Amino acid sequence: MARYIGPSTKIARKFGEPVFGPDKYFEKKNYPPGMHGLMKKRRKLSEYGTQLQEKQKAKYTYGLLERQFSNAFEKAARMKGITGVILLQILESRLDNVVFRLGIAPSRAAARQLVSHKHIMVNGELVNVPSYHLRPGDVIGVRERSKSLEAITDSLSSNRHTKYSWLEWNNDEFTGKFMNVPERSEIPENIKEQLIVELYSK
Repeated sequence: MARYIGPSTKIARKFGEPVFGPDKYFEKKNYPPGMHGLMKKRRKLSEYGTQLQEKQKAKYTYGLLERQFSNAFEKAARMKGITGVILLQILESRLDNVVFRLGIAPSRAAARQLVSHKHIMVNGELVNVPSYHLRPGDVIGVRERSKSLEAITDSLSSNRHTKYSWLEWNNDEFTGKFMNVPERSEIPENIKEQLIVELYSK
C-alpha cells in the first residue's frame, strides 16, 4: 500500500498546524522548518503557490498520495453539487478516516494500518482497503479477536476524539455506524477547498 513515510513534524511545521494529528514535537517547534526557523523571511506566495499549498495540506491531512488525491477530485467533479465540499465528503467517507474519527485509532496512519492488517470489519465482512468508500448505514466494527489489541483499547480509552454527529459508536460491541455524509460545517479540518478547485481548474 503506497503511503507517505517521510518526516511528519517537518510537514506540520511547514503548514503551521498538526496535519497528521496530535504531535508533541510540533507543539515544541511551532515555526517553519529550516536552520533559520523564525528568523527566515518568507516570500509572499503567489496565487498558484497558495492554491498548491492548500492541496498539499489536504493531501497530507488525509494521508493520500498525488494519484489518489487526483482520482478523488475527478470523482467529486463528476458529481452534482459544490465540487470542493463533495471532495471533502469523499475523503471523510474513507474507511481509514472513519476508523480514526470513531477513536479506534489515534491517527489516520494508525487507522490505515489497522484496516490493512485486517482488524476492521464493515457490515460483518473483513475489509482491508483503507480507501473503501462508506455509505450511510454502514456498520464499522473491530474484528472479534482484535478487540483486546492494546493499540485499539488504548485509543478508545483515551477518549481524545470529539464525537461527530454523523457517526454513532457502541462501546459495548466495539462498533460504529456511518449515519450520513457530513455537511461541510461538520468537518473540522482547516482546509480551504475552493482553492483546491481553482488549482485543478487551471
